[in-house]
Amino acid sequence: MPKDKKDSIVPLESVVSRIFLVRGQKVMLDADLAELYGVTTKRLNEQVKRNIDRFPLDFMFQLNAREHSSLRSQFATSKEKSGRGGRRYMPYVFTEHGAIMAASVLDSERAVQVSIYPLGWAGTDPCVRFLKK
Repeated sequence: MPKDKKDSIVPLESVVSRIFLVRGQKVMLDADLAELYGVTTKRLNEQVKRNIDRFPLDFMFQLNAREHSSLRSQFATSKEKSGRGGRRYMPYVFTEHGAIMAASVLDSERAVQVSIYPLGWAGTDPCVRFLKK
């Protein structure tokens, strides 16, 4: 991350387009949240597993096969057709509270910055601010 902590603004639409309704809750996929926080999905999930007591079911849960299949048409999957990459497990999803808790367990300056600004889950905030990559 650059030393000059210049602010960047991310349009709300780019965050809102990554929020899905699953089991009656607004959630964000682990891969999207990791990208927003500037860490890998693997790193995000490792930190969550190390701090699992901070993530009750109303903060985070794993999609089942039907839910994952339903969402797959709404987002791109990684290299699954070429036989390389792709997910070997069902993705985790995070509610707004889970997303903020995830920021607290990550050692990422960007995660801290994102967590102190509203993520726009209610759809009323004009933008989300965070540090540049």
